[in-house]
Amino acid sequence: MKTTLSKKEAQEKITDFFKSKDFTAKEMKKIRRLAMKHQIKLGPLRKKFCKKCLNPLKGKTKITKTHKMIECKKCNHKAKFRI
Repeated sequence: MKTTLSKKEAQEKITDFFKSKDFTAKEMKKIRRLAMKHQIKLGPLRKKFCKKCLNPLKGKTKITKTHKMIECKKCNHKAKFRI
């Protein structure tokens, strides 16, 4: 039998997950689905992973006056964030 998590427990699980620096795309997919199920906004945590391949967001960084652009090492997707 599956156990269900409350929204507070799910929030704690998500924050504990993002404390670790290394995670795989499979683990990230599970955490993202958990957040969607309990309607928890990731907010600033979404800047830590690539939207396309769900791997940790690392790679080339370009900073302009208004935006910060990071290119993913794995899939070359460009993430653009407002400063």
